[in-house]
Amino acid sequence: MAAFSERIPDPKMVMKYVIRIIGGIILLVFLVNILSFFTIVQPGERGLLLQFGTIKAIYEPGLHFQVPIVNNVVILDVRTQKNEVDVSAASKDLQEIETRVALNFHADPTRVDQLYQNIGTEYETRIIGPAIQESVKAVTAQFTAEELITKRAQVKEQIRSDILNRLQTYFIVIDDLSIVDFSFSPEFDMAIEAKQTAVQQALKAENDLRRIEIEAQQKIETAKAEAESIRIQAEALKENADLIELKAVERWNGVLPAYMMGDTIPLLNI
Repeated sequence: MAAFSERIPDPKMVMKYVIRIIGGIILLVFLVNILSFFTIVQPGERGLLLQFGTIKAIYEPGLHFQVPIVNNVVILDVRTQKNEVDVSAASKDLQEIETRVALNFHADPTRVDQLYQNIGTEYETRIIGPAIQESVKAVTAQFTAEELITKRAQVKEQIRSDILNRLQTYFIVIDDLSIVDFSFSPEFDMAIEAKQTAVQQALKAENDLRRIEIEAQQKIETAKAEAESIRIQAEALKENADLIELKAVERWNGVLPAYMMGDTIPLLNI
């Protein structure tokens, strides 16, 4: 009987455990309700306070109060984002161009309420992508395929300006734009390569011709110098007869000439 009584839990202890459990549940519900009165906006974000669907305020980063059920907070990212788009377009000379464009942008932190009201949170797919597509096609059509290569900086600036004009009405700020790549048809690539080869060959021929002309001019100048030297020497010899004997002495090797004229010995004037 004593052993059986030891197995029965003390009602007071049971009541204490029940009270603790109920108190924990009440505290948890209270904390959840308290937390629902607050919202946290992280750095690089803005919060829109909605009251029954109407925008009442823009929350800066930090802890903010709200009334559950009555209020709702929508978080929008205002940090710089990147969107890369592939665009198929035609150049002014009707060449097929494949372009890859990378756009860096962010939502205007002071106008996120109007952005949300007009576009919503999916503005990247609704307006950013289509704006890039239309701008690239419009600008590409103004240049020939070759100009898209040689005037790349100008093309980039025009695309950026066109996108800016399209997006500023939606309170999107353009940070930077890059043309990642221009791809042309194989036929156009072959034509460009052939043209470059022809230009290089023409340049080489021009350089060869210039070299030949320079060498010919050098020979002419050398011949003129030699002729002038001969003329000067001839004038000097004409004016000074003794110079002829001096030249002969300078060239004499010291050996007397021998002449065989029968039994006579020639008289030499030494």
